[in-house]
Amino acid sequence: MKPEMSEHFISRMPSAIRLAQIEFSKRTDGVNAINVAIGNVSLPMHEAMQKRMKDLYAKGSPFSGGIVKYSATVGEKEANAAFLNIISSSGFDTSRLFSQITNGGSQAMELITLGICGKAGTIERPLLMIDPAYTNYKAMAERLGRSTISVSRHLDHDGVFVRPDIKQIEKVIERRRPGAMVVIPYDNPTGDFYDRKTMIEYAKLCVKHNLWMVSDEAYRELYYVDHATVSIWGIDDSDVPGIEGRRISIETASKVWNACGLRIGALVTDNKIFHEKAVAENTADLCSNVIGQYIIGGLADEPHEKLKSWYGKLREYYHRMMESLTSELRQNMEGIIVSNPDASIYSVVDVRRIAKPGFNALDFVLYCAQKGKVILDGREMTLLVSPMAGFYSISDGKENPGRTQMRIAYVAPPEEMKKVPALFKQLFKQYESRR
Repeated sequence: MKPEMSEHFISRMPSAIRLAQIEFSKRTDGVNAINVAIGNVSLPMHEAMQKRMKDLYAKGSPFSGGIVKYSATVGEKEANAAFLNIISSSGFDTSRLFSQITNGGSQAMELITLGICGKAGTIERPLLMIDPAYTNYKAMAERLGRSTISVSRHLDHDGVFVRPDIKQIEKVIERRRPGAMVVIPYDNPTGDFYDRKTMIEYAKLCVKHNLWMVSDEAYRELYYVDHATVSIWGIDDSDVPGIEGRRISIETASKVWNACGLRIGALVTDNKIFHEKAVAENTADLCSNVIGQYIIGGLADEPHEKLKSWYGKLREYYHRMMESLTSELRQNMEGIIVSNPDASIYSVVDVRRIAKPGFNALDFVLYCAQKGKVILDGREMTLLVSPMAGFYSISDGKENPGRTQMRIAYVAPPEEMKKVPALFKQLFKQYESRR
C-alpha cells in the first residue's frame, strides 16, 4: 500500500507562467533561453532599498547583532508606512487607510479571498474577474475551496482588448451574486489600462450590488498613455456615493520596486473591521519576512518628488522596449496580433490569423522549452513565453481564446528583449513546419 494524496494535489499542474521555466530546466543540450514567461524583473531595486540591504549589519540596523525576531502580524510600522507613502506619492489621500504587510501580493490575494467569498466547497459569493485574468486568482481560490467567475474581453485585430459591456457584467453579477469585483487597472496579462471613467463605472456596479471592490495595483504608475495615474484610492464617496468602506488594494514590492524575490506586499483597505479580521486571520502565519520588511521600509520617508522621478524613469524604460517589440512583431509577421502596450509590463501575442488550424499555444510553449532551438548571433537559443489558456475561465464546450495566445513579459535586459521578435518568428515557423 502507498499513502494517498488529496484530490487537490493529484489534480495540480504547474502555473502557466512557471511551466516553460520548469520544462526548460530539464534540458541538457546547452541551449540558451531568453525567459519572458514570468514577470521576474531584472532591474536593480530602488536605491533606498539597496542601501537597507547593504546595511543589514550596520549600526542602527535591527539585525546588527545577528538577531532576527518575529514582527507583529500586521507588520512593522515602518514597512506599512512605506506602502502608504508610495500610494500618497501618486497623489492619493492615505489618512484613513489601514495597511497590513503580507508575503507578497499573493498572500494578500489569499486573505481577501477568505475575507469576502462564501463558505469553502461552495459557489457562494465568488470572485468576479475580467478575463483574461492573472492566473493566481483562480489558483488561490481553488486552493481555498472558493469559486471565481468571469466575463471576457476580446482581443481585436488592431491590438485592443475590448472590455465587456457594463450590462453584460451586471447580468453576471445578478445571476451569480459575487462577493467582490477584482480589477487590475494596469493589467496583467494584457497590458490594458483602465482609465478613471472605467474605474468609476466599476465602482458604481460594486455599490449598486453591494460588492467589495478589489484593485490589484502591483503595476501602479506603469502606464504609457496620456492620462493621470489611476487608483482605487482616487475614487471616493464624492465620485461614487457608498464606495468608501468597500475598497481594498493589493500592494507589492515586486514590480515597480524591482524586488520580486523579496516577497513583501500589503493588503490596504479603508474598512477598519476588514483590516482587523484580516490581521486576525493571518496570526496563524505569524508574520511576514522581517528582513524584507526592513528593506521596503527604506521608502517610508522617501520624498514624493524622488519617487515620482523613479516612476518616470521606469515608464520611459518599459515604453521604449514595448513599442519596439510590438512594432517589430507586427512588421515582420504579417497577420499577427499584438496587444497595445498601454500599461504594466506585458503584451499578448495572438497567432490565430497566421497559424494552421488546431494550433495550441501550450504545445508551442512546451516545444520551445523542451526541444525547440534556432541559431541567433552564433548561439543556439530558444524563447520561453506563457500560454494564455490558463488566464481564461471558459465554460465547457466553448473555445478558449488563449489557445492561440501567448504572454510576453518585458523582464529581460534590453539587449535580450531586442532578440525576442526574431526568436519568436523563427521558432513559430519551425514549430508550424513540423505540424
